[in-house]
Amino acid sequence: MHADVEEVLLSGEEVQTRVAELGAQLAADYEGREPVLVSVLKGSIIFLADLVRAMPIPLSIDLMEVSSYGTSTESSGQVRILKDLSTSIEGREVIVVEDIIDTGLTLNYLLRYLHDKGPASIRICCLLDKPARRLAPIEIDYRGFTIADRFVIGYGLDYGERYRNLPYIGVLRPSVYSAAPPA
Repeated sequence: MHADVEEVLLSGEEVQTRVAELGAQLAADYEGREPVLVSVLKGSIIFLADLVRAMPIPLSIDLMEVSSYGTSTESSGQVRILKDLSTSIEGREVIVVEDIIDTGLTLNYLLRYLHDKGPASIRICCLLDKPARRLAPIEIDYRGFTIADRFVIGYGLDYGERYRNLPYIGVLRPSVYSAAPPA
Protein backbone atom coordinates (compact mmCIF):
# COMPACT_ATOMS: atom_id res chain seq x y z
CA MET A 1 0.00 0.00 0.00
CA HIS A 2 1.26 3.48 -0.92
CA ALA A 3 2.39 5.61 2.05
CA ASP A 4 -0.14 8.37 1.17
CA VAL A 5 -3.05 5.91 1.29
CA GLU A 6 -4.93 5.80 4.57
CA GLU A 7 -6.94 2.68 3.66
CA VAL A 8 -7.55 0.40 0.70
CA LEU A 9 -11.25 0.87 0.05
CA LEU A 10 -11.55 -1.62 -2.84
CA SER A 11 -8.85 -4.12 -3.67
CA GLY A 12 -7.61 -4.56 -7.22
CA GLU A 13 -9.33 -7.95 -7.32
CA GLU A 14 -12.67 -6.49 -6.18
CA VAL A 15 -12.43 -3.79 -8.85
CA GLN A 16 -11.51 -6.25 -11.62
CA THR A 17 -14.32 -8.62 -10.67
CA ARG A 18 -16.93 -5.86 -10.70
CA VAL A 19 -15.65 -4.37 -13.96
CA ALA A 20 -15.93 -7.81 -15.60
CA GLU A 21 -19.51 -8.08 -14.30
CA LEU A 22 -20.38 -4.64 -15.68
CA GLY A 23 -18.84 -5.54 -19.04
CA ALA A 24 -20.83 -8.76 -19.23
CA GLN A 25 -24.04 -6.94 -18.33
CA LEU A 26 -23.43 -4.22 -20.92
CA ALA A 27 -22.58 -6.82 -23.58
CA ALA A 28 -25.84 -8.66 -22.85
CA ASP A 29 -27.90 -5.45 -22.86
CA TYR A 30 -26.35 -4.23 -26.13
CA GLU A 31 -26.23 -7.60 -27.94
CA GLY A 32 -26.86 -7.07 -31.65
CA ARG A 33 -26.18 -3.33 -31.41
CA GLU A 34 -22.98 -1.34 -31.65
CA PRO A 35 -22.79 1.26 -28.88
CA VAL A 36 -20.22 4.00 -28.63
CA LEU A 37 -18.61 4.34 -25.23
CA VAL A 38 -17.74 7.95 -24.45
CA SER A 39 -15.22 8.34 -21.71
CA VAL A 40 -14.10 11.45 -19.94
CA LEU A 41 -10.35 11.82 -19.61
CA LYS A 42 -8.31 11.28 -17.67
CA GLY A 43 -9.72 9.51 -14.65
CA SER A 44 -11.87 6.94 -16.42
CA ILE A 45 -9.31 5.74 -18.99
CA ILE A 46 -8.21 2.68 -17.00
CA PHE A 47 -11.82 1.77 -16.22
CA LEU A 48 -12.74 2.18 -19.90
CA ALA A 49 -9.83 0.01 -21.06
CA ASP A 50 -10.75 -2.84 -18.72
CA LEU A 51 -14.49 -2.43 -19.38
CA VAL A 52 -14.29 -2.71 -23.19
CA ARG A 53 -12.09 -5.80 -22.90
CA ALA A 54 -14.93 -7.39 -20.92
CA MET A 55 -17.47 -6.62 -23.67
CA PRO A 56 -17.27 -9.16 -26.51
CA ILE A 57 -19.57 -7.20 -28.84
CA PRO A 58 -18.92 -4.70 -31.64
CA LEU A 59 -18.44 -1.23 -30.15
CA SER A 60 -16.50 1.94 -30.59
CA ILE A 61 -15.00 4.39 -28.16
CA ASP A 62 -14.55 8.12 -28.10
CA LEU A 63 -12.84 10.35 -25.62
CA MET A 64 -13.60 13.78 -24.24
CA GLU A 65 -11.63 15.91 -21.86
CA VAL A 66 -13.31 18.48 -19.71
CA SER A 67 -12.09 20.81 -17.04
CA SER A 68 -14.29 21.99 -14.24
CA TYR A 69 -13.42 25.11 -12.40
CA GLY A 70 -12.95 24.83 -8.68
CA THR A 71 -10.40 23.65 -6.19
CA SER A 72 -8.43 20.45 -6.65
CA THR A 73 -10.90 18.53 -4.46
CA GLU A 74 -14.18 20.31 -5.30
CA SER A 75 -15.99 20.80 -8.61
CA SER A 76 -17.88 24.00 -9.30
CA GLY A 77 -19.94 22.54 -12.15
CA GLN A 78 -18.66 25.21 -14.52
CA VAL A 79 -17.17 23.14 -17.31
CA ARG A 80 -14.87 23.84 -20.22
CA ILE A 81 -14.48 21.23 -22.97
CA LEU A 82 -10.79 20.70 -23.70
CA LYS A 83 -11.25 17.80 -26.15
CA ASP A 84 -14.50 17.18 -27.97
CA LEU A 85 -15.79 13.98 -29.59
CA SER A 86 -13.83 12.75 -32.62
CA THR A 87 -16.89 11.46 -34.49
CA SER A 88 -20.60 12.16 -34.62
CA ILE A 89 -22.87 10.39 -32.13
CA GLU A 90 -26.05 11.36 -33.99
CA GLY A 91 -28.38 8.35 -33.99
CA ARG A 92 -25.91 6.27 -31.97
CA GLU A 93 -26.47 4.50 -28.68
CA VAL A 94 -24.07 6.17 -26.26
CA ILE A 95 -22.74 4.82 -22.99
CA VAL A 96 -20.98 7.50 -20.95
CA VAL A 97 -18.22 5.85 -18.93
CA GLU A 98 -17.26 7.72 -15.76
CA ASP A 99 -14.75 6.88 -13.09
CA ILE A 100 -16.63 8.57 -10.26
CA ILE A 101 -19.80 10.59 -9.86
CA ASP A 102 -19.92 12.80 -6.81
CA THR A 103 -21.66 16.18 -7.14
CA GLY A 104 -22.88 15.25 -10.62
CA LEU A 105 -22.41 18.84 -11.78
CA THR A 106 -19.81 18.10 -14.45
CA LEU A 107 -21.70 15.04 -15.72
CA ASN A 108 -24.97 16.97 -15.75
CA TYR A 109 -23.35 19.56 -18.01
CA LEU A 110 -21.82 16.85 -20.20
CA LEU A 111 -25.15 15.02 -20.60
CA ARG A 112 -26.88 18.19 -21.78
CA TYR A 113 -24.03 18.77 -24.23
CA LEU A 114 -24.21 15.20 -25.58
CA HIS A 115 -28.03 15.27 -25.87
CA ASP A 116 -27.65 18.24 -28.20
CA LYS A 117 -25.62 15.99 -30.54
CA GLY A 118 -28.73 13.86 -31.29
CA PRO A 119 -27.84 10.37 -30.03
CA ALA A 120 -30.48 7.62 -30.09
CA SER A 121 -29.92 7.08 -26.38
CA ILE A 122 -27.51 7.90 -23.57
CA ARG A 123 -26.87 5.66 -20.60
CA ILE A 124 -24.36 6.07 -17.80
CA CYS A 125 -21.86 3.54 -16.52
CA CYS A 126 -19.77 4.61 -13.55
CA LEU A 127 -17.28 2.75 -11.45
CA LEU A 128 -17.85 4.72 -8.25
CA ASP A 129 -20.95 6.51 -7.06
CA LYS A 130 -20.61 8.94 -4.16
CA PRO A 131 -24.27 9.95 -3.58
CA ALA A 132 -23.64 11.84 -0.33
CA ARG A 133 -22.17 14.71 -2.36
CA ARG A 134 -24.79 14.81 -5.14
CA LEU A 135 -25.92 18.31 -6.11
CA ALA A 136 -27.41 17.51 -9.53
CA PRO A 137 -29.83 14.65 -10.18
CA ILE A 138 -28.11 11.89 -12.16
CA GLU A 139 -29.73 8.59 -13.14
CA ILE A 140 -27.00 5.94 -13.20
CA ASP A 141 -27.76 2.90 -15.34
CA TYR A 142 -24.68 0.81 -14.50
CA ARG A 143 -22.88 1.29 -11.19
CA GLY A 144 -19.75 -0.44 -9.96
CA PHE A 145 -19.73 0.55 -6.31
CA THR A 146 -21.45 3.02 -4.04
CA ILE A 147 -18.96 4.63 -1.67
CA ALA A 148 -19.03 7.01 1.27
CA ASP A 149 -17.89 10.62 1.03
CA ARG A 150 -14.14 10.11 1.16
CA PHE A 151 -11.36 11.35 -1.11
CA VAL A 152 -10.35 8.33 -3.18
CA ILE A 153 -7.46 7.71 -5.54
CA GLY A 154 -6.12 4.88 -7.67
CA TYR A 155 -7.35 2.94 -10.71
CA GLY A 156 -7.25 6.15 -12.76
CA LEU A 157 -8.35 8.52 -9.99
CA ASP A 158 -5.78 11.11 -9.03
CA TYR A 159 -4.84 13.92 -6.78
CA GLY A 160 -2.63 16.38 -8.61
CA GLU A 161 -1.99 13.80 -11.39
CA ARG A 162 -0.58 11.33 -8.87
CA TYR A 163 -1.76 7.86 -7.86
CA ARG A 164 -3.61 7.00 -11.11
CA ASN A 165 -1.47 3.88 -11.51
CA LEU A 166 -2.44 2.29 -8.20
CA PRO A 167 -4.25 -1.00 -8.96
CA TYR A 168 -6.76 -0.46 -6.15
CA ILE A 169 -9.08 2.28 -4.90
CA GLY A 170 -7.60 3.88 -1.81
CA VAL A 171 -8.55 6.65 0.57
CA LEU A 172 -6.03 9.47 0.42
CA ARG A 173 -4.69 10.63 3.77
CA PRO A 174 -6.26 14.05 4.50
CA SER A 175 -2.82 15.36 5.46
CA VAL A 176 -1.83 15.02 1.78
CA TYR A 177 -4.56 17.27 0.35
CA SER A 178 -4.81 19.64 3.28
CA ALA A 179 -1.10 20.45 2.95
CA ALA A 180 0.40 22.54 0.17
CA PRO A 181 -0.92 21.91 -3.36
CA PRO A 182 0.94 19.17 -5.27
CA ALA A 183 3.82 20.23 -7.46
